[in-house]
Amino acid sequence: MSSKLIATVFIFVTIVVASEDSNIDFTYNGFESSHLYLDGVAKLTSNGLLRLTNDTRQQKGHAFYPNPIVFNNTFNVSEFSFSTSFVFAIRSEFPNLSGHGIVFVVSPTKGLPNSFPSQYLGVFNETNSGNNSNRVFGLELDTIENIEFGDINDNHVGIDINGLKSEKSASAGYYDGNGGEFKNLSLISGFPMQVWLEYDGVKKIIDVTLAPITIEKPTQPLLSLKKDLSSILNNSMYVGFSSSTGSILTSHYILGWSFKVNGKAQKIEISKLPKLPSLDEKQDSKVFLIGLPLISLSLILMLAIAIFHFIKRKKMFKELHEDWEKDYGTQRFKYKDLYFATKGFKEKELLGTGGFGRVYKGVMPISKLEVAVKRVSHESRQGMKEFVAEIVSIGRLRHRNLVPLLGYCRRKGELLLVYDYMPNGSLDKYLHNNNQPRFLLNWSQRFRIIKGVASGLLYLHEEWEQVVVHRDIKASNVLLDGELNGRLGDFGLSRLYDHGTDPQTTHVVGTLGYLAPEHTRTGKATTNSDVYSFGAFLLEVVCGKRPIEQVRECESLILVDFVYDCWKRGEIVEAKDVNLGEDCVIDEVELVLKLGLLCSHCEALVRPSMRQVVRYLEKDLALPDLDFLSLSSIGLTSSGQGENFQDFAMSYPSSMDRPISYTSSIAESLLSGGR
Repeated sequence: MSSKLIATVFIFVTIVVASEDSNIDFTYNGFESSHLYLDGVAKLTSNGLLRLTNDTRQQKGHAFYPNPIVFNNTFNVSEFSFSTSFVFAIRSEFPNLSGHGIVFVVSPTKGLPNSFPSQYLGVFNETNSGNNSNRVFGLELDTIENIEFGDINDNHVGIDINGLKSEKSASAGYYDGNGGEFKNLSLISGFPMQVWLEYDGVKKIIDVTLAPITIEKPTQPLLSLKKDLSSILNNSMYVGFSSSTGSILTSHYILGWSFKVNGKAQKIEISKLPKLPSLDEKQDSKVFLIGLPLISLSLILMLAIAIFHFIKRKKMFKELHEDWEKDYGTQRFKYKDLYFATKGFKEKELLGTGGFGRVYKGVMPISKLEVAVKRVSHESRQGMKEFVAEIVSIGRLRHRNLVPLLGYCRRKGELLLVYDYMPNGSLDKYLHNNNQPRFLLNWSQRFRIIKGVASGLLYLHEEWEQVVVHRDIKASNVLLDGELNGRLGDFGLSRLYDHGTDPQTTHVVGTLGYLAPEHTRTGKATTNSDVYSFGAFLLEVVCGKRPIEQVRECESLILVDFVYDCWKRGEIVEAKDVNLGEDCVIDEVELVLKLGLLCSHCEALVRPSMRQVVRYLEKDLALPDLDFLSLSSIGLTSSGQGENFQDFAMSYPSSMDRPISYTSSIAESLLSGGR
């Protein structure tokens, strides 16, 4: 025989064999006479049921058709098709709990030796699930929701390729032929159901249909996925089933199975299928003997957890209440409301941090009022009654240029102060963030803020029923509302006394650079010391510099000295913020700078009152002539007599080298950073 003839015969035989293998067709109406390959806990029962698992925990079972299936024919390897149908049932020791599910598998190997039970369904393990080299196709009937695999629920059907994260999945059920209404099915009901899986190699479509065995195959599939399997499946593969159990005793059954390559699988004859074990009283007794004690234990545990959380929650929201606080009921906030308003005082709600506490933005649960909540530590109860009394009194202040203090709350070792929320934050960030142009303020805005703060301070000193000494006037304590109007805030250090009386000696509090000299010597905070702080504030707003700024490692710029030097040279306007440019009213700039020097006078009685300051700013009163002042080695001195002037020496906080009891106030604003 010639070599050419031998080659022709070989090709013919190959085509015939391939053609026969690629059109394989088998049907099992029960498995009594089958020769399936079994491993794990899979067994065949005496009446022909394929029982993949057998009421065990953390086990797996496999059953495969014993011979390899040739999917790809010789002529067009990308257009092979296959169809399969099977009847299954899942029965658990509990009616509403199950130990995982069943997977129809197309695999390169017979059996899955390295697979894990439980959530891996006996198909994959923790290292290979999702690997493209697996070349495994699966149809899962899953009864557990595994977050790691993105399961949609604990009762779903999914198409898997090379892993247990389904390409597509749907809740178990079917579409009724009468109108297409969707009807749910429970995979763990214990009753048999039928699955149809069809792959069209020409259209590259996978259709999956599920229904009870009592009805015909629905016309509308449960799942439909467009996917080319030719690059996933090898030419020769094995087909079968895998199942696994977890912590719940469960049995997984296959009652019948049909399969065909390149054609429609034969219809399973439901009447010939073996019978499942009856759901008798034995199963019911399991529920009573095992289920009820477990449920009772769960209820007791849940009750204990609920009581624990109730006690913990009550303790968490516990506040300090004393009889004297009953008079302040309307000004006292509940800690629970403040906690939820600030989302549990989360960091993302933090507005700013200062020397005396942290400030959070909040939205009150019922009224939806936006507030700023400051948490202030207080480890001693000494003086707390008087302090709270003053806080409540200050809460009655009402002026358009003051940030309203709405009330307070006391809890454990802290005091919480509640303020109205200012959306544009503190003036400080607009003056000292020159690298952010959106924060720059023009002169008209700055001048309006200055006049507004002056008006608010006049109200505190002279127009309210008591004298309120603020004690911490600075740019970071001036808040801007939605229209960039200046509002003086942070009344945590404020003190009150009656008109016509002398304020009592207190600890020295305030911020370095804004403290009046006499305050550091005597500890007395007065309206005059407020005016001194206001003077430093005026220079800060116009110059865009802090009262004390470090310019080199061992050198600081004293702002009042800098402005005075400019005035002495006859160029006081040169001290203004370079960001103001030429677009400003020079007369107003000069007025505010000179007023800042006047308010910064070291002699308290020489400083103007806030009523005079307001009149100066409104140009209702002429500013005194500063030519009476000259510079000496110890500060500013008077070289003559004039209206409202006496001989004096100016001392600035930079010269405070004498030992004093000094307490720095908040390094940044009470409500800095967006209030």
